[in-house]
Amino acid sequence: MGKPVDVIQSVRLDDENDTLILLDQTVLPNEKNYLHLKELKDIWDAIYHLKVRGAPAIGIAAAYGVYLGAKQSAAVSYEELYLDFQKAKEYLASSRPTAVNLFWALDRMEARFQKEEGKAAVEIKQALKVEAEKIRAEDEKVCESIGQHALSVLEPGWGILTHCNAGTIATAKYGTALAPIYLGQEKGYDFKVYADETRPLLQGARLTAWELGEAGVDVTLICDNMASIVMKEGKVQAVLVGCDRVAANGDAANKIGTSGVAILAKHYNIPFYVCAPLSTIDLACKTGEDIHIELRDSEEITSKWYEKTMAPEGVKTYNPAFDVTDHELITGIITENGIAYAPFTESLSKMFK
Repeated sequence: MGKPVDVIQSVRLDDENDTLILLDQTVLPNEKNYLHLKELKDIWDAIYHLKVRGAPAIGIAAAYGVYLGAKQSAAVSYEELYLDFQKAKEYLASSRPTAVNLFWALDRMEARFQKEEGKAAVEIKQALKVEAEKIRAEDEKVCESIGQHALSVLEPGWGILTHCNAGTIATAKYGTALAPIYLGQEKGYDFKVYADETRPLLQGARLTAWELGEAGVDVTLICDNMASIVMKEGKVQAVLVGCDRVAANGDAANKIGTSGVAILAKHYNIPFYVCAPLSTIDLACKTGEDIHIELRDSEEITSKWYEKTMAPEGVKTYNPAFDVTDHELITGIITENGIAYAPFTESLSKMFK
């Protein structure tokens, strides 16, 4: 047996000061800096600029953020406070278009607000605070459940490849795709993790490699274009990735490059699992064709990580933040309620029952 893993908490509310505390993921691994935010514009900025990232963590931050927005309102009546709440909700919703957890969390907070109709403003604000904390606590339990279900299809000593960062710093605790790694570490499974660097923002290099190393996990960083050779050499027995949105047919949007990994895994006959909280499954979205893909600034490709610009000045760029992995490439979708297998149109809907 291994020893308990001390995982990092990347998003929480300072209850005494009503301040959102976020681990600034843009300065990792060189700095471990926590932001203390109260203003909506600063929370919006943290979400947009990926200071907080990972679908569950974005949802948690948005829930706390819309609570803080309502808390700062001077409105006295339910109607006036509701108007201020909706403004805060719409503002935060504009920060990232692809991660469904952002909208799910904000809609849940609005539903809680509406339940408090007729109550005093101070009571409504307290109810929103309680609901935001419930979202965070539930996500922690969800991640642990995903990890336990994932362990049921993994063997001790396996090599596991992952793309982007779906770890503890992307969630309330444990992560989604990395949850079985942490739980396996506690059980002495001795997994060997291969972390894609994940261009252009290098979440695998900066974040996954960092947090797994902090936890004492055997992790090897590889460039994105090395995934094929490590699979061919027999070093990888399973691929685990997170996701930002899953369509009703099982198509899954995740960080750019994920679909390429899935194609390689299919070629080498390696199981490819998507770790997805139910909050990321969008049954109203029929297929991946309906998922809006966020396009980001060209400087992330041309200059962001370099002392000097590494592309010709003025060159055209195309910088989608996500791609969609076809459901036919996915072995299983691991949720907190179990593992969904094809046909996903049937199995995913059953997960909600």
